[in-house]
Amino acid sequence: MKTSKIISMIATLALTGTLFAGCSNTGDAGNAGAGGNAANAASGGSDTVTLTVWGSQEGQPYLERMCESFAAANPDKNYVFNYGVVSEADAKKEVLKDISAAADVFGFASDQTGELVSAGALYRITKNKDQVVAENTEPSIKAATVDGELYGYPYVSDTYFMYYDKSKFTEEEVLSLDTMLAKDIEGISTNFAFDTDNGWYQSAFFFGAGCKLFGDDGTDPTKCDFNNDRGFLVGEYLIDLVKNPKYGANFDDSLIKAGFADGSIAAAVTGTWNATEIQKSLGDNYAATKLPSITLSNGESVQLGGMANFKIMGVNSETKNPLDAMALAEWIASYDNQVINFEERSLAPTNVKLTADTEKLNSNIAVAALAQQAQYATVQTSIPQAGNYWTPAEAFGQDIIAGNITKDNLQEKLDKYVESVLSALAS
Repeated sequence: MKTSKIISMIATLALTGTLFAGCSNTGDAGNAGAGGNAANAASGGSDTVTLTVWGSQEGQPYLERMCESFAAANPDKNYVFNYGVVSEADAKKEVLKDISAAADVFGFASDQTGELVSAGALYRITKNKDQVVAENTEPSIKAATVDGELYGYPYVSDTYFMYYDKSKFTEEEVLSLDTMLAKDIEGISTNFAFDTDNGWYQSAFFFGAGCKLFGDDGTDPTKCDFNNDRGFLVGEYLIDLVKNPKYGANFDDSLIKAGFADGSIAAAVTGTWNATEIQKSLGDNYAATKLPSITLSNGESVQLGGMANFKIMGVNSETKNPLDAMALAEWIASYDNQVINFEERSLAPTNVKLTADTEKLNSNIAVAALAQQAQYATVQTSIPQAGNYWTPAEAFGQDIIAGNITKDNLQEKLDKYVESVLSALAS
């Protein structure tokens, strides 16, 4: 399939599925927050601004570089930065421990937008709002918006796809998971590696079969149909799948990278954040594409779907320097820095000027694969009820892997899964 413009694909999935001047380093999230706010309070001169910034471990060098360039571009003030290691996935958890002690600027995954806003943790974007909206894709802006108000700056488009060793599989073979698992490959212990007990990935099977999480547009907290007839077919497939010795049922990122490095796996599902290491391991045999199709027990072939989300730079609602914090967050998420993330980290952009450059995007194997898969993915919801999804999904996946779920008790287990997802939120 020829890859069309990534913006078109992301826009389609939104409609249908519904990172651096002087610095001091801190070792963990708690110290980063406390240190940053203490420094802010101690800042004596009006021309000295101290900001604490959180980002992922792998993104620290880029975060520092971008903060330094921001300071260089704004020489009228003396900017001091404190850095903390908090991944986008963990941002909500760390911020909500104590909003006042959290970073002034931090990256978060878009599925956290709703809960962060509900908790009063995000500063409403007032500086250059119209420009930010115009410069980024509609779905990414939607993911950063609650009740018509913008609460962050999108800068990365995310979903997962399949990396593979093209000396082990042909372009035709990777279209079907059944074909991939049927192949005997010398020296390979795992034909296909997947993180079955991770709800973000596990959803690929349910969404592929047509199931919905929180209704058609992902906003109805009373609806989840993973236990319907289509969900039952998915459960049956997963029960058989985990028994296949060529299927790696519980491969997180560290195991996937290690498997490609030692040559024990032939294909795996993960995202652009691992592209550099996987490419280094596979060398000339490095390849990536959309997820494969599967054949359900009724003989129907379905394309695996999955979740798509965005990385967003947010500003702490309790920051003592909101204008400077907004300016820094906007800078980190700017076109120039999205280019750096794309070219040096293989991260897919949200900036419309960059997403429109199809030739440039397709020059990156991982980003091109992300664009392929995006048309089959569902934008990850940010409603508060979504917080109830992750633990039941993990439990279901673990029980599938352990063999605790059989075709005899599958319906009961699916019903319990959905009941837990839709249960009342803890107050």
